[in-house]
Amino acid sequence: MKRLVDRDFRRQLEGWSLATAEIFYRMPDAQSVLQTYVWQDYDLAPKFPQLRKFLDFWTRELDGPIHSVRLAHARLLRPAEVRYAGAELTIH
Repeated sequence: MKRLVDRDFRRQLEGWSLATAEIFYRMPDAQSVLQTYVWQDYDLAPKFPQLRKFLDFWTRELDGPIHSVRLAHARLLRPAEVRYAGAELTIH
């Protein structure tokens, strides 16, 4: 029986980390009001191409101008934490 490996788990093994960005932006019709939006996805540090792609989309397509972005990320799996659990995984 062939089992599929979860895409997110595979990405973690390839070095992707969970990135969380808190985006502060101004309301288009009330520039004095600052709102927040939380974005989270797997991304590659230190260049964060997924976050950059999202911020480019935001700047190009949305009316609320970005004020600032706070970023946090953490590798969920490290090489020392990956162990065989009584099973063998064969990839062709």
